[in-house]
Amino acid sequence: MIQAIGLTSTPRKELPPAVDDVSFEARPGRVTALLGAPGAGKTTTLRLMLELQRGRGITYFRGRPLHRIAHPSREVGVLLSEVPGHPARTIRGQLGMVCAAVGVPIRRVEEVIEVVGLVSLCDERLSTLSRGMDRRLGLACALLSDPHALVLDDPAGGLSVTEGRWLHGILRAHAAHGGTVLFSTDDPKEAARTADRVITLEGGRLVADQEAADFARTRLRPRVAVRSPHAARLGALLAKEARAAQRSVEVVREDGNRLSVYGSTCADIGETAFRHGILVHQLADEIGDMGPQATLPAEGLASATVVASALLTSASATSTPTDDAPTDDAPTEDAPVTDEPATAVAATGAHTPDEPGPTAESRTRAAASPGARDLPQLPPPIAVRQAPSPLRPLRYELRRATGVGTGYLTSITVLVSSALLSVLLARIGHTPQPRLLAAWPRDCPLPPAALGAGLLGALAFGEEFRHPALAADRGTVPRRLGLLAAKLLVASVTALALAVLTVGCDLEMLYLVYGRDLAGVPADWLSLSASWIGLTVGCAWAGVLAAGIFRSTTAGLAAVLAVPVVVVPLVQKTLAGPSVRKAAGFSERLRELLLMQWPFGGARYIAAGARLVAQPVGSALMLSLTALLCAYLLTTLRSRVR
Repeated sequence: MIQAIGLTSTPRKELPPAVDDVSFEARPGRVTALLGAPGAGKTTTLRLMLELQRGRGITYFRGRPLHRIAHPSREVGVLLSEVPGHPARTIRGQLGMVCAAVGVPIRRVEEVIEVVGLVSLCDERLSTLSRGMDRRLGLACALLSDPHALVLDDPAGGLSVTEGRWLHGILRAHAAHGGTVLFSTDDPKEAARTADRVITLEGGRLVADQEAADFARTRLRPRVAVRSPHAARLGALLAKEARAAQRSVEVVREDGNRLSVYGSTCADIGETAFRHGILVHQLADEIGDMGPQATLPAEGLASATVVASALLTSASATSTPTDDAPTDDAPTEDAPVTDEPATAVAATGAHTPDEPGPTAESRTRAAASPGARDLPQLPPPIAVRQAPSPLRPLRYELRRATGVGTGYLTSITVLVSSALLSVLLARIGHTPQPRLLAAWPRDCPLPPAALGAGLLGALAFGEEFRHPALAADRGTVPRRLGLLAAKLLVASVTALALAVLTVGCDLEMLYLVYGRDLAGVPADWLSLSASWIGLTVGCAWAGVLAAGIFRSTTAGLAAVLAVPVVVVPLVQKTLAGPSVRKAAGFSERLRELLLMQWPFGGARYIAAGARLVAQPVGSALMLSLTALLCAYLLTTLRSRVR
């Protein structure tokens, strides 16, 4: 069960709140519709329920608020808008990444794809999907973790009739299995046709909470849609016959050649048109809206419809229909119908129509009717849940990083540019061999490999906020330390591989172009390798942390460039003064402090690491990483407190 209590959005400036004190319930085994015109507050209500927007009030999902649920995706499946996936990612890759995030087996992807009908499109990119296929993918993401409740914002908006019927069939099947379904819509007919209970919002306030049968009886009524080139004449005939038969019939003339007839049937209208030789292009039963806030059909009225009522007198009650029907040249005088749009003719009598229109009570409920077997099949339930594992964020990050070609393209660009730059620097001369192997000109702040590692690190969090897969809406990526650790680990491995491949490619290019003279290995290769790896990994970490703090790939890359451009000069200026004391014997004193012997010559490595940190670039990078990490932890704690 979903219980929303006192939902109120935070007002902006002097404007009233978009949602004001909304409370309702959505029960399990039933489909609940949240109905309202555009701007009534439906989406804001759903966002308040899912704690995606600040405000007052609380929502309980089976007795617990969402922030108290350990695994929210297992409790609530959400579809608020289009699937926020990377356009270059495939359907199978997107679902596999979500599987790793929510902790369900990868075989669940095939089960859900088969249910939503995307088997033939599972290798298509998200950018090529139509509106209907995107909705199917969004529903697959919502059903992936086998949630108890489904919360959807206008799921059938923009879909064809067939697609909308299929989608509501899935929702009905989920409710038939004991789940809770809550969806928003602005179409009263859709709400009455597909929901068990209709909650109506108007101006951000709850105005009605009704069963679908009561809603259909009080807000909707049946009508017959008629299209004919002689609409004016047919309307006059229908009004005249209604007065003669003492029946309540309302004929509404709309734009063009369309009539909406209330209180009659297709059979009666068709017989009237046949008797008088009137050509009819359309004759169909519809459900029309009723009330001052009712929306008109797609064809719409050109202006407000004027209804003229004629009460039957006792004298006219004795009259009987005759064969003197009006002709094309002489329309009846008792029921004038003009050719102008937005004109209506109504005839009211003492009796109601003999054939009442269909209501929501005549609509079968899939959960209880014999036709329940005709509902779409849902994916099988997850019988055994996987225990929480520290490898879950790592699996998610690996699938995210390898699911699109951005990382591969960036790496290839770095390798090619680094190889060409090293050859150019060797041709110019005056470049030391270590810088030659790293393709690092003196005037450049960073080599291509370090820039590439920083860009890949910035993309790790930047794409999360641009195309989030961990949350229902953009910009709500959870700040969990497990996710941060996974991103730092993957970024470190990527930067290490990029550093090794860059030096290898540069060395091979120098050997092919200039021979063995420039392809030698430096004598102090160990310390140079440590410095090189530390530089690339540090740039990758800086990109990850900065993009996580500022929620932007550009900000992450800017933070990487700020280290050599801004921080290094400040460190150099600080260390430029004369040194009174030196840190000689640092490793021996550290060993005495820890009361242990360094194995395998560990003192030498400790001293090398200290010298690496003591360099201006190393010191600047360490200071930057420390500041970024502290800022990230601060924002994490701040979001948890909120």
